[in-house]
Amino acid sequence: MDRNVNVITDARGNKTVFINDIIFKGKRAVNWNDVKKYMEAYVDDFYEIADTKDIVYLGRELPDEYTGSRYTYSLKGANAKAKANAAQGIPEMIQIATGKHFRENAGEKHKRNAANGWYRYNSRFALPVYGENEEIERYNVYHASMLIRHDADGKMYLYDVIDIKKETSNPFEPYGFT
Repeated sequence: MDRNVNVITDARGNKTVFINDIIFKGKRAVNWNDVKKYMEAYVDDFYEIADTKDIVYLGRELPDEYTGSRYTYSLKGANAKAKANAAQGIPEMIQIATGKHFRENAGEKHKRNAANGWYRYNSRFALPVYGENEEIERYNVYHASMLIRHDADGKMYLYDVIDIKKETSNPFEPYGFT
């Protein structure tokens, strides 16, 4: 799978995953079936969170949850396209994640597959904004929460990426970094 992704550290030490191609385009709705197929290539991969040294696995349920969750269905417009294109940077978003926060499993639905509770981590990604001449004008930066379930088998699995919000104070200019 070809990916055009890099991690950039800003002057304040914040790491951001720059996703340099918009592969899920369209004037209307996102084709979540295409995103699901893309996500299937990650199944059985695992990545280490640099901040905590936790290992996060990408399981078989990830493509379905990422593309079919209640949160995903609630997304419209630019946030839906942001989540779809964030799929390209999942490995790096895991690696730069910070702010580990634990929550007990409160729902019956996940009694078995989240027996040891849930973790949330913060991550950031940026997507290009193209001008009329199809050149990159700037990058929009987004914050996202990575929802990770702690399975009965003791492993941690990425469950979904939620709470995607555009950071209005941080547009990156294309030549302002290397």
